[in-house]
Amino acid sequence: MNAVQFTEQFDVVVVGAGHAGCEAAVATARMGLKTALFTLNVDLIAQMSCNPAIGGIAKGHLVREVDALGGIMGEITDAVGIQFRLLNTSRGPAVWSPRAQCDKQAYRLKMREVLESQPNLKIKQAEVADLILESTPQSAVSQQRDGGIGHVGTGAHASSAEHNSEAEKAEHPLADEIGERRRIAGVRLRDGRTVGAQAVIITTGTFLNGLIHCGEQQYPAGRSGEPNAVLLGEALKNLGLRGCRLKTGTPPRLDGRTVDWSKFQVQPGDVDPTPFSFRTKRVAHHDSQVPCYIAWTTLETHRIILENVHRSPMYSGQIQSIGPRYCPSIEDKIVKFPDKATHQLFLEAEGLNTHEIYLNGMSTSLPVEVQLAILKTVPGLETAEMLRPGYAIEYDAIDPTELERTLETKKIAGLFLAGQINGTSGYEEAACQGLMAGINAALNVKNQPPLILDRTEGYTAILIDDLISKGTNEPYRMFTSRAEFRLHLRIDNADRRLTPHGRAVGLISDEAWGDYLAKQERQARIKDLLQRTRLSAAMMQGIQQLAVGGQDVEACDGQDFSSALGQPLAQLLKRPEVTIEHLVPALRNLAPEFFSEKLAGAEQADDNRPLTSLLRNELKSVETEIKYEGYLQQQQRAIERLKKAEQRAIPEWFNYGSVSGLSREMQEKLARVRPRTLAHASRIPGVTPAAVSLVNVYIEIQAKRREQAAAV
Repeated sequence: MNAVQFTEQFDVVVVGAGHAGCEAAVATARMGLKTALFTLNVDLIAQMSCNPAIGGIAKGHLVREVDALGGIMGEITDAVGIQFRLLNTSRGPAVWSPRAQCDKQAYRLKMREVLESQPNLKIKQAEVADLILESTPQSAVSQQRDGGIGHVGTGAHASSAEHNSEAEKAEHPLADEIGERRRIAGVRLRDGRTVGAQAVIITTGTFLNGLIHCGEQQYPAGRSGEPNAVLLGEALKNLGLRGCRLKTGTPPRLDGRTVDWSKFQVQPGDVDPTPFSFRTKRVAHHDSQVPCYIAWTTLETHRIILENVHRSPMYSGQIQSIGPRYCPSIEDKIVKFPDKATHQLFLEAEGLNTHEIYLNGMSTSLPVEVQLAILKTVPGLETAEMLRPGYAIEYDAIDPTELERTLETKKIAGLFLAGQINGTSGYEEAACQGLMAGINAALNVKNQPPLILDRTEGYTAILIDDLISKGTNEPYRMFTSRAEFRLHLRIDNADRRLTPHGRAVGLISDEAWGDYLAKQERQARIKDLLQRTRLSAAMMQGIQQLAVGGQDVEACDGQDFSSALGQPLAQLLKRPEVTIEHLVPALRNLAPEFFSEKLAGAEQADDNRPLTSLLRNELKSVETEIKYEGYLQQQQRAIERLKKAEQRAIPEWFNYGSVSGLSREMQEKLARVRPRTLAHASRIPGVTPAAVSLVNVYIEIQAKRREQAAAV
């Protein structure tokens, strides 16, 4: 037993109150565990360090998934968002993504309000300086859970063979007999206090050994104006966790009173915004959204940047770390795309009660005087005053291949990592990791099987699988293109995919669960109605009149539907030119209860009244299921094939070093990651199909050898 006498004792300690830490802390507390959330400054909980926005392409999918599982980011965004837009609507529904500009200060305050009102959760302002470990025999750790991997990803829980000393076994073949796996016991604060915990979740963002660069100047910080965390960074290194150094940046902030707004293109929000949360009926600022504005760089902008690019830490050699590929600095854009005469910039309000403007698209670490000169070359910003300069920040991260799929470290039982410390970028990527780490830390403490999602269930699972299988040498950003089955992973069905999991672990309330079941029933009834009801002459006339008369519905260009008479409405809906909006008049007569005041939030009996976002989104979801039915069935067959490969488990005792014909390179890659299934092994960069086949054969060979050895 550990001899440390703890000042306080909790079930779970969360270190860092950014977007990952907040989700993790609320999840563990709602699952009934006594939780402490440690932060350097309680006034900066959930600070939006960079842009004042939540969501975007693929990122909006992640927020929807967080919400479907029972997380809080979506609900808070709906409460404080000041502009909402549904992106990519000119393309297929698989890539539609919500995005919201938020009031930064209101976001922070609302998050703190939610955290402070959460039972079982205590917020503490203190610096965590070290981790306290106890040494636990591997056999004792293993006995806490069921052995074997089993089927992972389709149930709410999966049996766990994830919790083992795989890293030690890779280095020491006899680890089963002689090895011990260290276990977390708590944390030590900088002031000397010790806090005991059965699980610790580290969510430190950019604070670990953070170093800010602005031109030739550099100084240690976690964010501008905030101290970094050196002691904890060194403590993690001392645990033997492989690390890396990454970089990110932020643009200058402007005084909106000094900007000539007349020179920009206005970008308004959606008239009837789509909420992020499935539990939100109507966003708080529905009728008081603020616009964004679009600006452009000029050739003079590019000239000044090119003349001073040698002063950028990225190009002077001052920064050695790798920055985010898909969020490049303005100097990177100019250097790497010299053929482009102009680059787009967005001016985004940071809140309703401030004049501060975020200049999206001009992330930079050039010296302050150069930043000021650049601003004057942008039409509309000639007289703009800079409130805060842009800067770059380098920080320590942990190689995510050190993690299990639960986000628990392989080397230290009970220690979980989430957010930018795992090599990701973005609030949304952090939030989904924080939620999954919180869920699995709580299940770990309760000695229950972990919640492990597979790649067919969500972008959250894709992100985690990519990180633990491939690692990352640059900040990881989510894209819809990373998904093999993205038509199945839409924003409209995130609740159908994940809410049962959230309910099973205790994060979905009775009221929310009842609303979810009612929604699924409504959609099933509408789909069944469309499949049973056949097109009549009166319906056809109504559709054609609607196409001519408008109601914000795209015209069918004089299409003759007479050949569809007698066909089910679902068959008509499969035509590219027909949308669910064309069938609304018929549906109002066939299913008036669907358009009731209780559901719609406003009376929808008037045929000429536009649909609310709530009704429209439910109907569009049904339309997608019908219109893309063939593609969905095709993808479903591919999903079943993938799941068969996922079921072929690689035992935790498997020794890659004894696989004849497996190159040393393959042995090292596989031993380092310790994949749990053959499908997982196949996704490791550089691991060939031939290597996977060899492993498959040797699973049986090594199993027989173990049986023979045991018999002796």
